Amino acid sequence: MSAGYAWSRDEAAADGDTVGSGAFEFLLTTAASCGLMPLLLRAGLRVVGDAFTAVPVAVGGVLWAVGSGYFIDDLDRPGGHIPIVALAAHVLLGAVLVGASSDRRD
Repeated sequence: MSAGYAWSRDEAAADGDTVGSGAFEFLLTTAASCGLMPLLLRAGLRVVGDAFTAVPVAVGGVLWAVGSGYFIDDLDRPGGHIPIVALAAHVLLGAVLVGASSDRRD
């Protein structure tokens, strides 16, 4: 995401004050993040052996889109990132969802 938003800022700076400059790069980066994060989550869950991944992937994907949208100003700056507390809350909620939806019986 950092590289994509840097690409967007570079395009906007190169075009000066042109309206919409860097918008394509910004939207492409945001869409790629929101599309790839659920796929990576599903792949990770399959690697660790969880068969039922629909609920954690759906909820995790929506939460990622909402969280990255809410913190877009923090992300779209040089060296920007989602605040650690928000990222930790996302991971914790994901872990709870995976634990609750796991079909393994030990």
